[in-house]
This record gives sequence, C-alpha cells and structure tokens, in this order.
Amino acid sequence: MKNAEQVTFGGGGLDRAAHLRADAAALDALKAQAQTLVLWRGKPLITGDALALLPMDHPVIRAELGAADPVVFLGLMPEGRAVFAVDISTWEPESYDAEALGLFLDPSEQRHPGLPETHIFAELRRMMTHLSPFDAELAATAKAVVGWHQTHGHCARCGGESDITHGGWQRSCRACRAHHFPRTDPVVIMLITHGASVLMGRSPGWPEGMYSLLAGFVEPGETLEAAVRREVFEETGIRVGAVEYLASQPWPFPASLMFGARGEAVTRDITIDPSEIEDAIWVPRSEMMEAFAGRHPILKPARRGAIAHFLIRNWLADRLD
Repeated sequence: MKNAEQVTFGGGGLDRAAHLRADAAALDALKAQAQTLVLWRGKPLITGDALALLPMDHPVIRAELGAADPVVFLGLMPEGRAVFAVDISTWEPESYDAEALGLFLDPSEQRHPGLPETHIFAELRRMMTHLSPFDAELAATAKAVVGWHQTHGHCARCGGESDITHGGWQRSCRACRAHHFPRTDPVVIMLITHGASVLMGRSPGWPEGMYSLLAGFVEPGETLEAAVRREVFEETGIRVGAVEYLASQPWPFPASLMFGARGEAVTRDITIDPSEIEDAIWVPRSEMMEAFAGRHPILKPARRGAIAHFLIRNWLADRLD
C-alpha cells in the first residue's frame, strides 16, 4: 500500500540512535538535557492531545523512580535532544478504580499530586488517535519495552536474575551471562473478501455490536501467507486462496507487530470455532459503509487507530494499492 505508514504508531520518524545504546557514559551525559516520557502501569503521561514530557531530574521522577525500575533510551528528538522512558508504577494514587484498569477500554485517569492538573495518566488505546505520529511512536515504543522489562526480570536460560543494559534494550544474566532482547510477537490480521463482502468476527467480552477483522499469531516455521489461511480456516472454516501483504502496525498491547494482509475466500459457509471467536459474519460493502458512517443499527466498526479500521477504510475507498 502506498499509504501503509499512515497507520497509527507507524511513520513517526523517531531516530532511535541505536549506536548510542551500548555507551553508558554517553547516555548519562544525554540525561542532563533529555526529555522523559513517564508511564504508570502502562499509561503514558498526557497533557491535552500530546505526551507530557518531563526533564529527567523532575521531582516526581526523582521521588517515584526506584533503583531497579527500567530507564529506556528511546532515541533522539527532531531537534537532537535525547528522550527516555521511565516507569513509576510503584506510585499509589490516593484513590483509583482498580477494576477500570483491566477493562477493554479503560476510561479512568490518574493525576499525580506533584504534577499540574492538566497532566494525566491515560490509557493509550483511548488516546492513540489524538497523538501526533511522533508522539504515538514514542508511546508505543516505551509501553512495549517497559512492559517487557516488567515480565522478564529473570534469565530464560538459567532462571537467574538479569540486569538492564544497553539503554534498556537488553537484559544480561548475572549468572550465565546470556543476553535477552525485547520480544515482538508477529500477528496476521486479514481483510478477507468474497465478492463485495468482507469477513468480520468478534471475540467474547467486546462491546456489543463490535466486529473486527480476524487475526492470529504466526507460528514457528510458518509464512505470513500460511498463517492467514490457517487462522481463517481454524476460526471460521473458510478456505482462502490468494493472499497479499498490505501494511504493518506496532501494537504495544502488550508487544505485537500486526501484519495486515488481504485474502480472497474460495468458500463462503461459516463454521466458527467457539473456543476461538464468538461470532463471524459476512458484511456487504454497503452495510460496512453505513457502519463507518455511524448509521448501522447493530454493527460497530473496528475502533479508530487499529489497523483493522485502517484496512477496512481503505478497502471501502478502493485504496488497497
């Protein structure tokens, strides 16, 4: 697709400056003038429709950042200043709705007393379409790498404790000296069409009426094309013929790379696997246009910002080239 990098989290233009990651002295020197993206339990600090970046020596960071908490070098801003990410999830707000943190779309906001009233921690899914491409890339990168550190504190080879190295882009085992790197899980998400209809599915727990494109993880030893055909057949019993790659999207929930593809169905009858999805339907183009316009009585389209919404919108506009 000619406009593939217009997808949310894509095309931000961050200079990741990977050559600086192994230079601890250079990174320490950069921190003096650096900008810092602050996360709390996966939520970036936001002000209005932008990330609220703080200096590294801000009192809130100094007070809340523990010695073992990850500090990740994200790269260089357009003007050349370094930008880091830190996590202050050990901070406990005076009161917050713990149940909201686990919702499909967390509406809650948290405010730290040491920050202006306009600075809030907000769920990235809710804010992603409001951020600039550069801010969205920063937030996605920070959320994914910090989340990896929080779940990979021990060596996968020997079980020993590991330390953060290379600006947060590596963990090194103290015992066996194995090196570990942030993981990204490949996922195929597919626009499957038959004539003028598109195949849509829904998972249990989604908001009423919400359907999206089918998706699934790529298995070891499998091509993207094979994964598309396997996942569609496993979930709906539909056979797919020709498959074509379209676009990709980093998806930091928690750490996936979505490979958007289109496929042509060679069968139409649906037999869902209830252990995989709750429902699947063929949606004619005319009905999908009504759904995107907000006029469909039942169907709600995939949420804005997700690659599914991006692919369907371009399909409706005949821009899958």
